[in-house]
Amino acid sequence: QVRLVESGGGLVQAGGSLRLSCAASGTIFSINTMGWYRQAPGKQRELVATITSGGSTKYADSVQGRFTIYRDNGKNTVYLQMNSLKPEDTAVYYCNGDVTQRSGILYSGDDYWGQGTQVTVSS
Repeated sequence: QVRLVESGGGLVQAGGSLRLSCAASGTIFSINTMGWYRQAPGKQRELVATITSGGSTKYADSVQGRFTIYRDNGKNTVYLQMNSLKPEDTAVYYCNGDVTQRSGILYSGDDYWGQGTQVTVSS
C-alpha cells in the first residue's frame, strides 16, 4: 500500500556530486521521520542521514559537511545531496520512511524501505 522509490544513483568520480531522490506513494496520511541508509559489500547497513517532518536533521559523522538531506512534504519526497564524494561512499543507498496511514478512524504506523539505488565512486 505504500511504496518508496529511489532514483539518482550512478557512477561518479571522487570529488563529484550526486543527488538522490525518494518518492513515497500510496495511502499515506503523514510521514514522520525519513532517512537515508547505505550498505557497502560485506558491511552492515548504516545510517547516513535523517530528517523529521519538522525539518530537524541528523548526519553520520562520516558524511557531515558533505551531504545534505532535505524533503518536500507536499510531494512526500526526500532528497540527499551528496558532494565531495569519496570511494568509501560507494554503497547501495536505501530510503526509509516512518509512515502513518489512516483507514476511517483508525491510524496505523509502519516503517517502509525503498529497493535501493547503487552509488559508485571511482578513485
